Amino acid sequence: MDVLTVDGARKRFGDVVALDGATLALREGELLALLGPNGAGKTTLIRAIAGRVRLDGGEIRLFGKPLDGHRTPPELGIVPQELAVYPLLTARENLEAFGRLQGLSRHDLAGQVKWALEVTALGDRADEPVKGFSGGMKRRLNIACGVLHRPRIVLLDEPTVGVDPQSRERIYDMLVALTSAGVSLLLTTHHLEEAEARCSRTVIIDHGRVIAAGTLPELVDRTVGRHRVVTVRTNAPVDTPPPGAEILADDPRLLRARVSNVARDLPLLLGALVAQGCEVEDVEVRGPSLQSVFIHLTGRELRE
Repeated sequence: MDVLTVDGARKRFGDVVALDGATLALREGELLALLGPNGAGKTTLIRAIAGRVRLDGGEIRLFGKPLDGHRTPPELGIVPQELAVYPLLTARENLEAFGRLQGLSRHDLAGQVKWALEVTALGDRADEPVKGFSGGMKRRLNIACGVLHRPRIVLLDEPTVGVDPQSRERIYDMLVALTSAGVSLLLTTHHLEEAEARCSRTVIIDHGRVIAAGTLPELVDRTVGRHRVVTVRTNAPVDTPPPGAEILADDPRLLRARVSNVARDLPLLLGALVAQGCEVEDVEVRGPSLQSVFIHLTGRELRE
């Protein structure tokens, strides 16, 4: 079931086209990655869904109903990239403040604050000012403040930026718990390896248009293909590379080859090197990744 749909979203700021017909769908209980280079339209799209930008064209529907574009619906939770917590308040006071702003009753607020302190592992620091927290602790509290009112859909903008590995794991534990409860999450990130490992589907946007959407196998099949890249290091420079292999310019002892069947092609490659009297020191086999798909679709040019 699609709980959020964006159909043909268009938005222009003067001469700049931020959205040019972007279309996507978020399913119930899904963790969906929204990826794109800088300036691709991610932030504008998130702000439009949140009711902070009015589209010039297209439609956004939440549980089948069009958004009016004037306010953030109560079914929606927003976790911004910028920390939106009050540094002079304690963690508990921050949660209570955001809970009141989101309209929670006194009874519901007490239960939700207790839950938030547990899932963020901040219970033992609940009554300390946030200004003394580490970056990871602040980031976890930032997420908790955005989901305290039990939204059914949550927009997360770079929720793990600048945090240590332990905090990153705790954050994703929180997100998994939310999806297990049926909450749908739309996540923007520049950490492609995280999106590949954690998200069920990926949407890639560029120049205001969605240029690809699907699971990793689906995206791979449509773009780079399911070949493997084999890199071999030998003990000495190779005079003549085997068929299908190339010597890397920066190190004549390194060869790279693309193979479609590892079990069949890799022994042939290694055997050809041994026949030349080369000793193989190392072999690396890499499958297609989300990063290779992303670069294939958006290019290597820096976006500022």
